[in-house]
Amino acid sequence: MILLSHYDTIIFAFAEYTKKSFFCAMALHKQTAPDLSEYKQEYFVKGISLDNVIFGFHEEQFKVLLLQCRNKKNWMLPGGHVLYEENVDDAAKRILQDRTGLKNVYLQQFWLFGDTERSSPKVVHAAMKALQLDGANSDWMKERFVSVGYYALVEFAKVNPNPDALSLSCEWHDLLQLPPLIFDHRAIVEKALEQLRYHLLYQPVGYNLLPKQFTLRQLQSIYELILNKKLDRPNFNRKMLSLGILIKKEKLFSGSAHKAPYLYSFHKKNYFKFLSQGFSDWF
Repeated sequence: MILLSHYDTIIFAFAEYTKKSFFCAMALHKQTAPDLSEYKQEYFVKGISLDNVIFGFHEEQFKVLLLQCRNKKNWMLPGGHVLYEENVDDAAKRILQDRTGLKNVYLQQFWLFGDTERSSPKVVHAAMKALQLDGANSDWMKERFVSVGYYALVEFAKVNPNPDALSLSCEWHDLLQLPPLIFDHRAIVEKALEQLRYHLLYQPVGYNLLPKQFTLRQLQSIYELILNKKLDRPNFNRKMLSLGILIKKEKLFSGSAHKAPYLYSFHKKNYFKFLSQGFSDWF
């Protein structure tokens, strides 16, 4: 694991955890319900699960990567359990790469979800039914779990969505139009966004969501979506350009040269230096 400067940003080189993952192997046979008698509780740390909220940005929309449950009605966050021989952070990385195919990703642990209601019989039964596991040998999965929440910031175009053994598909969804989610996954998404809104002031959020070259409009859209408010464009552009954190590139061709916006990239050294001061008085 490599830490970026003094930020709590995790940039990792992935280890061979996927070879040990039962769900990863079962993904090849996801047409039939997995035999959970082979997926034994003693392989994992008891009572702990992980949920990854994977954020992306595409066509002026904030996206969340979700898995479709077997009943085709409900969806869920990419998640899983911690193997005894792996660290919690490493388990989150393993799950993240399984679902996205990416190895170097901004990953942030943001909350622990431990309300008793999330493991109530009613909630668990509904989730097992959505996953079509209500008749399977899955009693240990019905016990109480606390879940460690992580959020990841990924470049949308680089993600190769891949479902796990308990899901039918893995797809992006508009953050503002989420489908029905199992367990407390909607609350987890909301808490992740809340924490991301706070981290936006001093973490390299735009750096991880945007492609290498981008427009000022795209950068402003990210801030507006996370902060949930409109920002004055001329004022935003003026402030950003005055910081010395952007490098101007060539114009983006749009068929009309006088309207073509300029492309920019981050001046990495200046950007991270400015983040140490934070954007707290800017928005």
